[in-house]
Amino acid sequence: MKNKLRVALLPLALLPLLIASIFVAHAQTAENSGYETAQPGYRYQFPRDHFDHPNYQTEWWYYTGNLKSTDGHRFGFELTFFRQGIWHDARSDTKSDKKRDTENDAWRIRDLYLAHLAVTDVSGHKFYYDERINRAGPGIAGISQENGLIWNGNWQAKLSAENHQLRAVNENMALQLILVSNKPPVIHGHGGISQKAAGIGHASHYISFTRMLTSGSLELNGTTYQVQGTSWMDHEFFTNSMDTNETGWDWLSLQLNDDTELMLYRLRHKNGSVDLYSSGTYVDANGKTIFLSSKNFTMTPSGESWTSGRTRGIYPVHWSVSIPSLDIHLEVRTPLTNQELVSVIGPSYWEGVIDITGQRAGSPLQGVGYLEMTGYSATTTPFTPGP
Repeated sequence: MKNKLRVALLPLALLPLLIASIFVAHAQTAENSGYETAQPGYRYQFPRDHFDHPNYQTEWWYYTGNLKSTDGHRFGFELTFFRQGIWHDARSDTKSDKKRDTENDAWRIRDLYLAHLAVTDVSGHKFYYDERINRAGPGIAGISQENGLIWNGNWQAKLSAENHQLRAVNENMALQLILVSNKPPVIHGHGGISQKAAGIGHASHYISFTRMLTSGSLELNGTTYQVQGTSWMDHEFFTNSMDTNETGWDWLSLQLNDDTELMLYRLRHKNGSVDLYSSGTYVDANGKTIFLSSKNFTMTPSGESWTSGRTRGIYPVHWSVSIPSLDIHLEVRTPLTNQELVSVIGPSYWEGVIDITGQRAGSPLQGVGYLEMTGYSATTTPFTPGP
C-alpha cells in the first residue's frame, strides 16, 4: 500500500469504509512504521511547536470555549483539527525529497485531516455539530507554519504572536472568533511528556493555552450574535500513547473565577479501574503550573447520568473533584445533557459545556469549562485519539 496508496473519486457512502480499513491496517503496524514516540527530554520551541510534527502519527489542535452574546444568550463551541499519519518514510525528510513528492503527486496520502465543529446553544437547549475528513491534495487541508495556518477546507485557525483567529462555516452555523491568551503556553506532565500508561512511548507532548479572551461573531440558523467569553486550546502530538488495556477517558478543562485553571484527565481500564497515570495540571493566576498525579486528586462520577438514544452510551454528567493539597473541592455539572457528537468517521464521544461550583479553603469558587468523555458509546470505529 505505502506510497502508491490513493483515494479515488468514490461514492460518499463508501468513503467511511475505506477510511476505516486504512486506520485498521496502519494501527496494526504503527510500532514499525518509522514514526517517533513521545520521549522524555523533548525541548519545546515556540512558535515552531504550535504547528505540525509529521514524524509523529497523531496530532490535534483542540479549541473549546464558553461565550455569551450582548443580549445574554449563552453558547459553547468546539473547533478541532486532527492530523492522522497514514504513511511515513523516515528517509524522505529532506527538502528535495519533499519537493519531489509534491511535484510528482499532490494526491499522495501521507496524512488524513479530520475536523469537528460543534456549537452548544445553552439558552436554546440544542446541540449542533459537523465533521469532515480530507487529504491534503492541492491545498484542501494542512498545516503551514509559514502562513500561520491550520485548515480543513473553509475551517481554519490562524496563529500569530498576537492572537489565534478561528473561522468555520457550514449550512446552519458559523464562527468568526479572535482569541488572545493572557498566559504563556502550559506544558503538561514531567520531562516534556504527559505519560498515559506504563512503558516507554505511552505518552504525548501536550501544550495548552488555558485562558484565551475571546470575541467575535457566532451565527446559528441565520441569526448572528456578537459574543465574548473565554476559550481553551489543547495541542498534542504522539504515536500510540494509549495502552491496549485502556478503553477511554474523562477529561476536564476548568476556568475558575479567581483566574486559575485546572486540566484533569482520568484514564479508564477495560475492567473499570482507573489508570494510575491519570494526571492533571493546576495553573495559578500568574501562569505558574503544578503537576497533579493521580494521587493528588479525585475525579468521581456523582450519580447523575445521561443515556444516548443513538449510541446507547451512558455518560456521567455530574462529577465531584477534590484536590486536598490545594484545598479545592468542586462540583461539575452540565446545563445541557445531550452534547454527544455521533461520528461516522471516528468514535462517538460526549464533549460539552460545564458549570463549576465549589470552594477553596472555605471561600466560594465558580467557573465554566468543558468536559470530554470517550469510550462510553456502544458504537466504535478504528480512529481513536487520546486525551
